[in-house]
Amino acid sequence: DNRKATVDTRITPNSVIRTGRNSKVIFAVGKDAFILRERSKLELKGGDSIIRSLRMVTGKLLSVFGRREQNQRMRISTTVATIGIRGTGVYVEAEEDRSYVCTCYGTADIEAVNDPDSRETVVTRHHDSPRYIRANAVRGAAIEAAAVINHTDEELELIETLVGRSVPFAFGGDYDSSRSTDY
Repeated sequence: DNRKATVDTRITPNSVIRTGRNSKVIFAVGKDAFILRERSKLELKGGDSIIRSLRMVTGKLLSVFGRREQNQRMRISTTVATIGIRGTGVYVEAEEDRSYVCTCYGTADIEAVNDPDSRETVVTRHHDSPRYIRANAVRGAAIEAAAVINHTDEELELIETLVGRSVPFAFGGDYDSSRSTDY
């Protein structure tokens, strides 16, 4: 919000957050928690206590989202992609000409901003379908498979803990463990 943050800085559902070189911020707003990495800009938009959308201007963001009512849909947008979120852990990298999206677990509707023929619903249990979304691709081919990069299960567990939950998979390979929903 155009001022230097401290440990006491309150981040609201309508904050604008920027990180500088060699910095990051770990925070929670309502049922959602985040790690915003260095050299990133994130704009939150929401009501009094709930975030409704995120605009990832540039940089890298790891997020976990609590369940929402049907009328409280969550959306992340970058310059290249729109991601509809449904009770999900998601990692996003936003660049000018491409975005990276890993639906770590849960469901996400991914769509290329400039190509309505490039859309996909991703349902994953454990980093099953990372994607690149490219700005200048052949029509219908803007979304392509990618590898898992730049985020860990331990980071997901950390931010889920901030909001009183745990990841929906167990460390050690028991991916059938159910996600705690006490929120």
